[in-house]
Amino acid sequence: MKTLKELLYKVAINAVSGSTERLISGVAADSRNCAQGSLFVAIKGGRIDGHQFIDEVLENGAVAVVCQHLPETLKEGITYIQTENPRAALSRVASNWFENPSSSIKVVGVTGTNGKTSVATLLHETVRLMGYDAGLVSTIKICYGDQVFNATHTTPDPLVIQYHLAQMRDQGCSFCFMEVSSHGIDQERHLGIDFQGAVFTNLSHDHLDYHKTFAAYRDVKKRLFDQLEPRSFALANADDKNGRYMLQNSKARMHFYGLKTISEFKAQVLENQATGMLMRIEDKELYTPLHGAFNASNLLAVYAVCVLLGFDKDEVAVAMSQLKPVEGRFNVVMGSDKVMAVVDFAHTPDALKNVYEAIAQLRTKNERLITVLGCGGDRDQTKRPDMGKIAAEQSDVVIFTSDNPRNEDPLRIIDHMNEGVSVDLKRKVLVQPDRFEALKMAVTLAQPNDMLLVAGKGHEKYQEIGGQRFEFDDLKIVKELLNA
Repeated sequence: MKTLKELLYKVAINAVSGSTERLISGVAADSRNCAQGSLFVAIKGGRIDGHQFIDEVLENGAVAVVCQHLPETLKEGITYIQTENPRAALSRVASNWFENPSSSIKVVGVTGTNGKTSVATLLHETVRLMGYDAGLVSTIKICYGDQVFNATHTTPDPLVIQYHLAQMRDQGCSFCFMEVSSHGIDQERHLGIDFQGAVFTNLSHDHLDYHKTFAAYRDVKKRLFDQLEPRSFALANADDKNGRYMLQNSKARMHFYGLKTISEFKAQVLENQATGMLMRIEDKELYTPLHGAFNASNLLAVYAVCVLLGFDKDEVAVAMSQLKPVEGRFNVVMGSDKVMAVVDFAHTPDALKNVYEAIAQLRTKNERLITVLGCGGDRDQTKRPDMGKIAAEQSDVVIFTSDNPRNEDPLRIIDHMNEGVSVDLKRKVLVQPDRFEALKMAVTLAQPNDMLLVAGKGHEKYQEIGGQRFEFDDLKIVKELLNA
């Protein structure tokens, strides 16, 4: 238990009614998790306003409330704390409740449109290969030690983040590598985390259903770097035109990496093969089973972070040579009839372009390239025509299908994708809204030595249709179909 006063450290408070010396038994932002003696943080969300549950949580035993708007009637014996930003308050309170675990761990945040999962995961694996205990918070999973938890959000709820950081601290982790999403930054979930450093990978078209404009999306990402302390480092991709913008006004030590642009950290791809690529980072050559310039950029970011964290360069290079591809990111499957399939999470126009560029390095042009592509429902609709256009231009055959249609009509989503396809390329396009049947169709069409790209879902083991999740694993299904 902690006093309310301890929990409110660094919270911006407008007004207080009641005592802050009282003991608190727990913290919750979900009314269903409130128990006797707890503090409830009322947050107004997109669909539900936590303020409407204040009376309910007080009846269930909550003794204190953090809110933006005070109730008309204040109950005797209850402490009310008014703040302009309950989301920020929750993040501060969560950190205080778990005794600021990030102050004992070197936490590195990774943000950008594409590459967050790869960079965070590869950093986690590199540091572990060098013999250090480290934690990971990613789109795919949260893990530390021998424990692995399924992730529900790219950047989890503040109470979840701080709980896992506390577990990492208590289990002796020295490092944590964390994806930091634009949603997470906008909703202040990252506040209360003491970042040792932050990485910007790139910025392209995504999440405009939430942020509305590209400028707003970009500026939300920038806030992560604006909030870094002077002792932290800020690392940005110099090859992205937004890289230097991201670091403007940051108080942190600024560093840049790049394949094409003159930078402090440099690398180049020397050779591409079906099994991986040979690359040079600074003066060190290493072979990796990862593919493509986008992965070369990700690996360079990993190298740069490790150097900035103080690791020996030679030791880093040796560890990186042992890395394996990240789940759902350019995973290669070879069929019994020499058909090569690539399964990738690519779900933005830029990510899709990157995958095609990597595939182009492996093609002889004597084979056909068949793409299976879908776009998510209830998400940014404006990118759908762009993705359809790219797929039609880069493929010999493209099959438009469902990704996670959620509550949208799959055929409506496919229509949006088709809008980007020029008349002369329509002949390349096939439509099969059932994703399993689309994968089956692609494998059936493939001749020996042809290539398949299955894009959009990557690591996901489910399909979300009409509010329900059904088991669906692209990688598993493709392997089975190719070797049937």
